[in-house]
Amino acid sequence: MSSFFERLTIWRTKHISEKQLILILSLFIGILSGWAAVILKNAIHITNHFLESKMDIGVESYLYLALPGIGIIITVVWVTYAVKDKISHGVSRILYSISKKNGIIKPHNTFSSIVASTFTIGFGGSVGAEAPITLTGAAIGSNLARMFRLNHKQIILLIGCGAAGAVAGIFKAPIAGVVFTLEVLMLDLTMASVIPLLISAATSTMIAFFFMGRSAALFTFELKAPFVIHNLPWYLVLGISAGLLSLYFTRTTMNVESWFDSFKKRWTKILVGSVGLGLIIFIFPPLFGEGYLSLHSILSGNADAMLYHSYFYEWKDNFWVMVVFLSLLLVFKTFATSFTTGSGGVGGVFAPSLFMGGVLGYLVAIILNRFSFIQVNEANFALVGMAAFMSGVMHAPMTSIFLIAEITGGYGLFIPLIIASTISYLTIMYFEPHSIYTKRLARRGELITHNKDRAALTLMRLDREIERDLITVHPDQTLRELVQIISQSKRNIFPVINEKKELVGIVLLDDIRDIMFNPEVYDSTFVYELMTAPPDVILLSDSMELVMHKFEESGAWNLPVIKDGKYEGFISKSKIYTAYRKVLVYFSEE
Repeated sequence: MSSFFERLTIWRTKHISEKQLILILSLFIGILSGWAAVILKNAIHITNHFLESKMDIGVESYLYLALPGIGIIITVVWVTYAVKDKISHGVSRILYSISKKNGIIKPHNTFSSIVASTFTIGFGGSVGAEAPITLTGAAIGSNLARMFRLNHKQIILLIGCGAAGAVAGIFKAPIAGVVFTLEVLMLDLTMASVIPLLISAATSTMIAFFFMGRSAALFTFELKAPFVIHNLPWYLVLGISAGLLSLYFTRTTMNVESWFDSFKKRWTKILVGSVGLGLIIFIFPPLFGEGYLSLHSILSGNADAMLYHSYFYEWKDNFWVMVVFLSLLLVFKTFATSFTTGSGGVGGVFAPSLFMGGVLGYLVAIILNRFSFIQVNEANFALVGMAAFMSGVMHAPMTSIFLIAEITGGYGLFIPLIIASTISYLTIMYFEPHSIYTKRLARRGELITHNKDRAALTLMRLDREIERDLITVHPDQTLRELVQIISQSKRNIFPVINEKKELVGIVLLDDIRDIMFNPEVYDSTFVYELMTAPPDVILLSDSMELVMHKFEESGAWNLPVIKDGKYEGFISKSKIYTAYRKVLVYFSEE
């Protein structure tokens, strides 16, 4: 197989230019990511349908207690023993591969997330299929690019094509797919990047339409009531509410997942997550699966259907029961999602964001209609709530605006979508500068951003810049031995290392220049008397941004590097700046 691609690479080098190859590959990526979206969506639907047809999932059904846990167990077994790699948090993994893995995404990601999320979501896990399919599309782009021996920038572009195609295919929303790639994956906006992205997104959308048709979209809605300018203040209220709720969702999800990470035994984690998720879904059946059926009910004016199969159904006509029920859904959907992912399930926050936003918008609308002097359209508020909440959680207002606009088949709600999404984004940004996708990466300094300075620092690797040619000395060596070592060295810094390979100090040539020419003290003076503490030390785990900060704060030109408490080498400020300039020039090229 490798020889085939080698011959193909030689042939295309002679007959096809790089720009033409990128356009051709973007077309193929669109086709493959579109098929992947169709396969995943149908696999989840078939699994759900099989379980519902073979089992009686009715009022007070105890299957709600068992099915999500069974799905999580199957997923964990698949991931642990077949995949043998972490595949959760798909979007975060794409961002990490771009910043720290040179765009390399393992081949198994082209199918492993599809299988895992089918079991997780098909059996009732309260997550979405969008992040797994986005990772699948990105993996298709990465592996195709590497098969054709493309360079780093081209690999990143085709990863973006795969992600755009996946989002476009799953939602049948090509513009949203392109904007998602530019906004969330933070791909640079240039003509060289936009055209391939458009090709992949449009192709994937056509594949999805061809195999499933318009009616098979995750949810569709035709606007029936126009935007009313007098309702503008209430859309502002909705935007603020969505921003605060998205803050609750983001922080709670991360805290719960961190709590799950503290469990030492895998099966303890699975048991706690499965039981907790089962209990939540048993009490609140709308939290079973992705939640798109509940969104259909809200948008079609049949919100009472959300209470089916629950203890609350007999009070479906009571306004206050509905308000309390919807409020509790917003509270416990966060826990249902984090219990699913924390215990080992595979899925994303795209669908939970749409679900919670739709419920929030509908809740605000029914309260306004009950207590205010105006009447608002409940379906419109649900749609705007989806966009506003997604904007807050993902820090992606443009993606949320265009996604809902494309789903509704027009731009009749464009103004309220812009207002609510922007207000939600500004609200959460006041408290939380990073999205749920990027927070972990940002903490470790592994996040690529649109800021080219920071992006260049992120792309640099500290281990490649370490200088290991410095001669080390022992603290008990004499000045005579030190002078002999200096005569053999071309450097003016000498790390002092003890028996445990730990750095205990440094000797600078400038500090001992006077005494080294006095032979009378050669045998009575020891290195430990001459050494000084370094102005700062660099840990091998430090981000490049932190490394630069340490150089600026210390004023030093050379700093020692420590790995696991042991001396590793030195970093030169001049070498760092040289490498930084090279990366910045490469990163900035069209």
